[in-house]
Amino acid sequence: MAVTEPATTALPGAPEGILRRQSLRESAARTYARSLPIVPVRARGLTIEGADGRRYLDCLSGAGTLALGHNHPVVLEAIREVLDSGAPLHVLDLATPVKDAFTTELFATLPRELAEHGRIQFCGPAGTDAVEAALKLVRTATGRTGMLAFTGAYHGMTAGALAVSGGARDVQVTRLPYPHNYRCPYGVGGDRGAEIAARWTENLLDDPKGGVPAPAGMIVEPVQGEGGVNPAPDGWLRRMREITASRAIPLIADEVQTGVGRTGTFWAVEHSGVVPDVMVLSKAIGGSLPLAVIVYRDSLDVWKPGAHAGTFRGNQLAMAAGAATLAYVRENRLAERAAVLGARMLGQLQGLAADHPCIGDVRGRGLMIGVELVDPEREDLTSGNPPPPAPALAAVVQQECLRRGLIVELGGRHSSVVRLLPPLTLTDEQAVAVLDRLADAVAAATRTPHPGADAGAGAHHRAETGPSH
Repeated sequence: MAVTEPATTALPGAPEGILRRQSLRESAARTYARSLPIVPVRARGLTIEGADGRRYLDCLSGAGTLALGHNHPVVLEAIREVLDSGAPLHVLDLATPVKDAFTTELFATLPRELAEHGRIQFCGPAGTDAVEAALKLVRTATGRTGMLAFTGAYHGMTAGALAVSGGARDVQVTRLPYPHNYRCPYGVGGDRGAEIAARWTENLLDDPKGGVPAPAGMIVEPVQGEGGVNPAPDGWLRRMREITASRAIPLIADEVQTGVGRTGTFWAVEHSGVVPDVMVLSKAIGGSLPLAVIVYRDSLDVWKPGAHAGTFRGNQLAMAAGAATLAYVRENRLAERAAVLGARMLGQLQGLAADHPCIGDVRGRGLMIGVELVDPEREDLTSGNPPPPAPALAAVVQQECLRRGLIVELGGRHSSVVRLLPPLTLTDEQAVAVLDRLADAVAAATRTPHPGADAGAGAHHRAETGPSH
């Protein structure tokens, strides 16, 4: 698909009035609408067209939901087939041909060991519902209550999901260090930093005076998305699998944002070869429509009938769209494509960083990319630490991107990481356009006076509690 520049012919729809009424009627909890004041009326692939006639390259993709971009033909056709068939759209958890086809396609993509000994639980329609189901499952199966989670984590907005996220307060969760190469809490980074983090976890669990009773499970993101696009080192993730397996602690992999080819393998755990006990899946598995499931080892299947239910478990349109999406990604090897194109984009962004001291780090996996903005003028060279994050500059970069017809989101602990989550159907030409517009935005932002770091406080809160699941 050719890249289109912002159009100048306005469409009907009075976008200013729509935006004004939104601000008057909707909750103060709204997030994306604040930094992206646009009114989408049409979309296809990478491109969104606003009511004002402008076109944007969408590198937010529904926070990673749109693996095939907007309104992909195979998704629309799958939805039309269900609508035209006269099939019921709401079926609770009854068996249907649509559900059977979705489940069959999903299991064909799973790590072999899990697919051969797996069970699937259809949850409420959001990723956070699936996280809740996973936590409840391992607690039921083990008879234990405590959970292990990681610094910087984000697992959703409901109570249990928030409890295992990085911004939690007053909860019964043990927080463990997540490796971070750029901002390593131990000041060493790399393999050494990951090894220290693993040893800390192992020692804490084995210390009879460590204050951590045997937990019900460990939940981890193979790549922390909202946490700032931090990939888990493969060796470290294998250590977490070894530590949990040897202590009979179920390992939960939250693949809500990393799944369906996003990181360069169909599921992000495949990079390390780890097979978790539970996988939490949502976003792209619904083909742009709400759908969430957990898949887990059959040995954990101790539910009583009705122990975990939900009125909207049987979203037939989402299952049809999801099955079509899963098959298209698999058949067209889009995960492999994401790995190649993502590595190329990371390399080009690292070249951009060499020309802009305000880019402290470029990281990611596949088409899940983060660019951390910093304030090099405030760097303390004697400490050996990286420059401090620059959330205000990141906010300016985001707005400069929007002015150039590029939609990006911010993440990380201080909302100083510009995140790119383009669809897996991204073409080479589109990738060049995305990076050109981002480079122009960074250059413009560094020429633009912007408020101090305190201006990012509100954005920092949003990044920790944003509605990604």
